[in-house]
Amino acid sequence: MDATQVLLVAISIAVIAIVRKFYIVFNWVWLKPKRLEKYLKEQGFKGNAYRLILGDMGEYARTIKEGKNSYMWWGMYPRLNILDPELIKEIMTKPHVFQKPHPNPLGNLIAGGLLATEGEKWTKHRKLINPAFHLEMLKKMLPAIHLCCAEMINKWKTAVLTAGSTLEVDVWPYLQDLSGDVISQTAFGSNHEDGRKIFLLQKEQVDLALHLIKFSFAPGYRYIPTKANRRMKQVCKELQALLSGIITKREKAMETEVDNDDLLGILMKSNSKEIKEQGIGLSIQEVIDECKLFYFAGSETTSNLLVWTMILLSLHPEWQTRAREEVLQVLGNNTPDFDGLNRLKIVTMILQEVLRLYPPAALLIRDTPQNAKLGDINIAAGIGLTVPVILLHYDQELWGTNAHEFEPRRFAEGVLGATRGKFSYIPFGGGPRICIGQNFAMIEAKMALSMILKTFVFELSPHYRHAPFPVLTLQPQHGGPLILHKL
Repeated sequence: MDATQVLLVAISIAVIAIVRKFYIVFNWVWLKPKRLEKYLKEQGFKGNAYRLILGDMGEYARTIKEGKNSYMWWGMYPRLNILDPELIKEIMTKPHVFQKPHPNPLGNLIAGGLLATEGEKWTKHRKLINPAFHLEMLKKMLPAIHLCCAEMINKWKTAVLTAGSTLEVDVWPYLQDLSGDVISQTAFGSNHEDGRKIFLLQKEQVDLALHLIKFSFAPGYRYIPTKANRRMKQVCKELQALLSGIITKREKAMETEVDNDDLLGILMKSNSKEIKEQGIGLSIQEVIDECKLFYFAGSETTSNLLVWTMILLSLHPEWQTRAREEVLQVLGNNTPDFDGLNRLKIVTMILQEVLRLYPPAALLIRDTPQNAKLGDINIAAGIGLTVPVILLHYDQELWGTNAHEFEPRRFAEGVLGATRGKFSYIPFGGGPRICIGQNFAMIEAKMALSMILKTFVFELSPHYRHAPFPVLTLQPQHGGPLILHKL
């Protein structure tokens, strides 16, 4: 074979390789989405025609409101909107079929761990983390929670006394700091100062994520060295170093048999026992990822619940009065204990109704890696599912004509009484993957709210602007400016 023939063969191979690569990319960004679109249309689902790469994300809010029997484009991937409680129950109770999206690089940077694992790995992680959230352990954390709440309230009392008898204050950053302090104390105990640094870094991560999520559907965007991408990378390194240092110190303390009943101590004790009995447990990196999740879920969920509760009780002062009367009757001037908090029926009803109207996660997302059947729906691999929790909780067919109104009485007989057994209330998810920290969040919220109600009457500031805003959780976009009156 002469040199010309060799060159022609080389050119032919190169052309074939280029064509093959082009086809792979073309199939990914166009042919496969169009096939899935046709598949969904043939089954009677409504949705926009596929638009290259970005899909419906530019008009997400409008598209999601189409609700039942519809789909929307998340980049190059269609997702069915599921609002039927029976189908939602099936999704939540079959996590091996309908899985968390993976990989989700942006979300995993902030809160990986149990939230992002699947299959046997998830089972192992859940088993090792469960002891940290047993009620007996949560009872031991009540003094730390009470101390953090008292510190926040003392700041407000001092500010009110300085101002006179009333004070306008944006309670949102204070409540964020409170939940950060609580998780710092309960997760890391004596290392809570380092925990505070972790909380601040994760807050910055959420702000960065808000910027980066707009571009997350553009292939390879996270590798472009933009200012936000560079800072996100730096924050991740700082978090890794902080958590690694705390865990190393704790390992040394365990060698000298120093016992710690904080979340990290319980997790590491559980993990050490697993390694001795089974020969394998969580790696250091997996422990770090679980600590990141402690922080994100523990602080975001509770601070959101508290700020929306204070806003709604400002809008409905009659319920604020009823809750305060109950707190004073049940708890009096005593330090709230576990049994006392459990007897706060009206406070519990209020918190449950707030979670219905403002669930921490406005929607839940699942993927179908394999062909699957959901009820009577055939779902091809690659078609995802979206459960718009906010629409489910506002559905008038499920909650009545007053579904958009604040009505805690609907929970007078508990969640089962309010839902009549239907899978229509999922502020913490559902099924085997229901949020492991829901009891922790509710105990902290009851403690904080009862102490606030005993100290202040509060009302909306004229500067308050109502704008629920889904970042990674459902937050008040313009904060929570309220007017506090010292009792």
